[in-house]
Amino acid sequence: QVQLVESGGGLVQAGGSLRLSCAASGSIFSISSMGWFRQAPGKEREFVGAISRRSGSTYYAESVKGRFTISRDNAKNTVYLQMNSLKPEDTAVYYCASDYSSTITTFSGRYWGQGTQVTVSS
Repeated sequence: QVQLVESGGGLVQAGGSLRLSCAASGSIFSISSMGWFRQAPGKEREFVGAISRRSGSTYYAESVKGRFTISRDNAKNTVYLQMNSLKPEDTAVYYCASDYSSTITTFSGRYWGQGTQVTVSS
């Protein structure tokens, strides 16, 4: 089992920045990749990006490419989502996830955090 806890959400104005953190615990050895999804009210959950725990390679959705950056600190078992140039359409609950697979282009998530709210005001 893997436990994931997100933090860092909040309210920010359009054009601003936020950094989300996701701390993993439990069966850390089983984690090959970690990533982020988001879900806006009335919409389906959407992939944001993922990172290989070993290589640090990243993969992003087109909607966030160039604005969001995922990084990891393996010593702290933590993954970060740096969000810049935020837009009102980025408003959503952001979820951290981890997976056994190292293929980040098809990241789907096996274990999930509880989510953290990000609200971008216009």
